[in-house]
Amino acid sequence: MPLADGRYLARREGSGESVLVVQTIAAPPRPTRRRRRPRDADAAAPPPELPLARATAIRAFEPFDGPEQAAGWLGTVAASEEALDAVLAAGIALLGDALHAQAVAAADPHTPALTVERAITIRVGYGSGEETAEGSFSEAREVDAATGTSRRRRRQEELRPQERLAAVLRGRERFDVCEPLLLRARADLDAGRRREAALQLRIGTEALLAELPTALDDDDHRNDIQALTAHLPAIEAAATKALATDLDSETETTVRESLETAERILRRRRVLAG
Repeated sequence: MPLADGRYLARREGSGESVLVVQTIAAPPRPTRRRRRPRDADAAAPPPELPLARATAIRAFEPFDGPEQAAGWLGTVAASEEALDAVLAAGIALLGDALHAQAVAAADPHTPALTVERAITIRVGYGSGEETAEGSFSEAREVDAATGTSRRRRRQEELRPQERLAAVLRGRERFDVCEPLLLRARADLDAGRRREAALQLRIGTEALLAELPTALDDDDHRNDIQALTAHLPAIEAAATKALATDLDSETETTVRESLETAERILRRRRVLAG
């Protein structure tokens, strides 16, 4: 993980203070900065172990009144897919903010993609300040990170990403320019980077309207293309505003709804054309 071990205080807009604790577990010795000459190696030897990082996202605001209240919260989260999604999203957002800030501070354009499914283990729980600072809890529940939530899993299966990946790697298909642009817009918007999302959405929308206006012989597709075309002036105005200041709630709604329309166009094309 690019983040150095330590405790990071953070405050997201609309919420109180949170703490991110990063700890490297069972790390092998770091290589020297000087590049060594290649040397003989055992071809059958297993690769060296990789370092494992543990990130603990701690909600430092609105502490629980006591163990009973904390246990009740944990039981509610464990019983509700929607509540669990919200907790996981908040934790991922905190870690994503830290990774994004690290990348910009280090002028590193290769920010690692971060999703719930990439985690080896996820635990949701509560504990004292001393416990959570060490990545432990008074009580915790383990989340199945491999499958993710059922809604997310259904969407992935619907789009059949493995089939499309194979087609692209074999040269039978290629991605449209608008696709990675709109993915970046979604990543920025989900991470609370509204100004960046508005700028990415403008170029992503222009690319989509240039590439896919007649991609499907489907009334819903034509209606969404017309709607997105009608929204283009508002999308351009939002991007222009984003160059100078943050977005107000009305402009953010325009960005969010326009992005959802663009994503619906791409999703429909993948399903019907696949």
